[in-house]
Amino acid sequence: MKQQHIRLSIAAALAAVCAPAAQAVDVTAGDWKLSFTGNVNADYIYSNCESLDNAKNVVLGFTCVAPGDGQRSSSSVSNGLLPAALSISAATTQAGYDIGVTFGLYPGISTNDGGSPNLGNTSATRNTALGTAGLDVRQVFLTFGNKEMGTVLAGRNIGLFQADAILNDMTLLGVGAEASSNAAPTNTSLGSIGFGYIYTDWLAQINYTTPDLSGAKVTIGIFDPVESLTDGTGPTPKSTPGFHGKVAYKASDALYLSASFLYEKQEFQRADVTGTLITGQKVSYDGVGFDFGGKYDFAGFQVAAWLYYAKGLGTTGLFLGGAVVDPTSPAYGDTRKSYGGLAQVTYKIPETNFKVGVNYGTSRMSRADNENNPFLVKDNGKVTVGFYDQLTPNLLLLAEGTPQWSTNQLGDKNKAWVANVGAFVSF
Repeated sequence: MKQQHIRLSIAAALAAVCAPAAQAVDVTAGDWKLSFTGNVNADYIYSNCESLDNAKNVVLGFTCVAPGDGQRSSSSVSNGLLPAALSISAATTQAGYDIGVTFGLYPGISTNDGGSPNLGNTSATRNTALGTAGLDVRQVFLTFGNKEMGTVLAGRNIGLFQADAILNDMTLLGVGAEASSNAAPTNTSLGSIGFGYIYTDWLAQINYTTPDLSGAKVTIGIFDPVESLTDGTGPTPKSTPGFHGKVAYKASDALYLSASFLYEKQEFQRADVTGTLITGQKVSYDGVGFDFGGKYDFAGFQVAAWLYYAKGLGTTGLFLGGAVVDPTSPAYGDTRKSYGGLAQVTYKIPETNFKVGVNYGTSRMSRADNENNPFLVKDNGKVTVGFYDQLTPNLLLLAEGTPQWSTNQLGDKNKAWVANVGAFVSF
């Protein structure tokens, strides 16, 4: 039950950003310009999961396993990796400073009476009669600066570590991988989260971005510390914030490169071998992560890849399974290493707005020193083949197919596949 809850929590907390290539609706009010952007999307999603009879024990494996009634397949009409979105921004220039505020509202289309999809009801109780959708407020931030000084951002916004990997994933506007174990949908799909990169998340932060430095920009910031979904016994006060940083370089319209890092100290209360908490004793470890990658466009093709390495962060969500928390293990409190990446090739057919693409993702975990858990996930992997038709500047039609798999340290594997068709309107 705990493993299912983890799957649903991650699937319900998936990435969302304002839809790309959309023309904002602008309104002028005095010295301020108000801008409205957003999207609405829906997909029919068919999943064929590993049967319960053949399923292997893969701890932190995110390939779906059918429930005990013998039904392997499931259908849903739901959002893809992005929920719907409405972003409202206001901007002005005063005394030489560019000032702005943004509110990002992200409703799903799936029934979720729990409100925010991060806290919604479990999949088994969703999509019932008389239900309603939930609203996720992921962005509330301010900015100020100018071309000479750079820009300060303060508030809640997307993180820096692994952000470029998800923002350049071709399944961002589609579905990609799924983690649901039955037909009742979660709020969004996984895309390549946990199958090629770690979820960057939406975090309270204060960061600074330099002015353009001959094509390069550097961002550094302090972040509200993230509590682990799997480690510890609830919120633990942190004496230091998290730290994120990013370097991005754009050589031309064809070439883009970036690298990012994350550091945060994690703590949780120690327990004895019976699971009883020991008063006054804590386990602490350093969570670190690095990624780098880029994309290059030529003759209708785009080639993109991002690789990552992490210690203490897990493979899917930040601090999800990043350390050993079994008090009976000699490795109790030790961190696990993880690494992986996403490789992608897309091709736009000349004189059309039709694009085809394929991407491959893998997220791997190694056991901590002295850890003997043969069922810990070794690899979550998937391949997505996608077809994307930009029918109008604002209307995208798409279809995807995604085989996916999860393997434990013994080599036992669960396999599934997902197919989807959908529509995406942005403005």
